[in-house]
Amino acid sequence: MSSPASIAKHPIHPMLIAFPIGLWVFALICDVVHLVTGAEVWSTVALYSVAGGIVGAILAAIPGLIDYFSIDEVEMKKIGTYHLLLNVTALLVFGLNFWLRFRVDANSRLPVVLSLAGIGLIGVGGWLGGEMVYVKGMAVDPVEQLDKKVKQLERGTTSHSRPSPRKAS
Repeated sequence: MSSPASIAKHPIHPMLIAFPIGLWVFALICDVVHLVTGAEVWSTVALYSVAGGIVGAILAAIPGLIDYFSIDEVEMKKIGTYHLLLNVTALLVFGLNFWLRFRVDANSRLPVVLSLAGIGLIGVGGWLGGEMVYVKGMAVDPVEQLDKKVKQLERGTTSHSRPSPRKAS
């Protein structure tokens, strides 16, 4: 089964998930640096990273939902449901994290704790996403089908695009 939310047979969801993951991990790093150094700029950068991660997660969720609603295999749907629930929970944790940053003391460790919890959730959710793709083969052409395409391309390439050898004079 290929992904219905794709561009030229490349699924959009995995292209977009790198943004919220990277931003949220970076927010945690910034928070730790802020706690160690006390430099307020790191807290500000963490705030913007959490916000950017939230926007990125929402954008990644749209093609993810399109893919989710196209799953018809029972076991795959179950894994997909856990993947969805864990990542939506992480999004809510980071939403709470963002909101609390305006309400708690600048030196509070609560944003760090929430970032750790959220990253744990996206870690397990990502593991399940990997399970669907790399173990179960969701949205991946079967090897036999790929082999057939490669052989067809090789036959077409061999007969049409190779120049004929020149004869020595």
